[in-house]
Amino acid sequence: MRAAVLRGKQDMTVEVGRPLSALKHGEVRIAVRACGICGTDQHIYHGHPGSAAVRPPIVLGHELAGEVIEVGDGVVGIKAGDRVSVDPNIYCGACEFCRNGRPHLCDRLQAVGVTRDGGMGELCDVPAANCYLLPDEVSDVEGALVEPLGCVLHGYKKLDVRPVSTAVIIGGGFIGQLFLQLVRKQAARVAVFEPVAGKRGQLEALGADDEAAVRAWAGKADIVIECVGRRQSMELAFAVARKGGQVLLFGVSSPETEISVSPYAIFSKELRIMGSFVNPFTHEEAIALIRGKAVDVEGLVSHRFALDEVPQVMGAYPMLNVAKGVIVHGR
Repeated sequence: MRAAVLRGKQDMTVEVGRPLSALKHGEVRIAVRACGICGTDQHIYHGHPGSAAVRPPIVLGHELAGEVIEVGDGVVGIKAGDRVSVDPNIYCGACEFCRNGRPHLCDRLQAVGVTRDGGMGELCDVPAANCYLLPDEVSDVEGALVEPLGCVLHGYKKLDVRPVSTAVIIGGGFIGQLFLQLVRKQAARVAVFEPVAGKRGQLEALGADDEAAVRAWAGKADIVIECVGRRQSMELAFAVARKGGQVLLFGVSSPETEISVSPYAIFSKELRIMGSFVNPFTHEEAIALIRGKAVDVEGLVSHRFALDEVPQVMGAYPMLNVAKGVIVHGR
């Protein structure tokens, strides 16, 4: 098969004839139709870990959907011809965290597109247990973007969002726009801190307050959601939060990033600080939200790429104005 293979730091090539092993018990083989390019893919491309340690050569791509073309022994409920979205995270089921209801913190976490080949190839083998049937109303691109929406849902559910809440989202990219669509349904007001002026129109169309209101919100937010992962934006999150506020650090930073925060400010404001990691138990709900048009994911896609373009795209991605790029196989 053809696949974009990461061979090392900033070293990716499209290979033809990459071999596939025989399907294992409980696995299915998917003809990938669409695969999102995630910020985590960029972290891995530049030599950082993803949700788990990465050992090249590897085919990246953990946001994927496609058609089942073959099923292995022991597979029930899924057959050839089914369209599926993949939850990439594979848990051991035996460690302390798996056994106490927090499998996403699994000590032996594996993930499609991180520790095993993923969706940046024409074919992908995945456990059938990680496949969710897609209804006809959900497109292949939407199916690929179920995973990031599921991650956002996990973070959103940590927050206490009320009709009187004021919320600030730091970062108006793809993830920030997903949070905006969820938070605006419940909070009284939502502002998005986004330095790129060209994004203001889309953010306001999704329900964000206008730019003048944004500038007036420092220190007044009940809820702050950081979606960037940079030192300055994370420090800003603490400055923007009001007394009794909630701060969700969602953006993925590099492992070396450190921030300066006043413990006294945390104490005196009685801030509630949270992290959010991957997407436990949210994949099915994310599909339902997309199917019911409660959240728009495909309308946020800014670029569509063919498989042969992936190495060049990955190399230039930080310099491109890409809100969300998706690889469409067969494009």
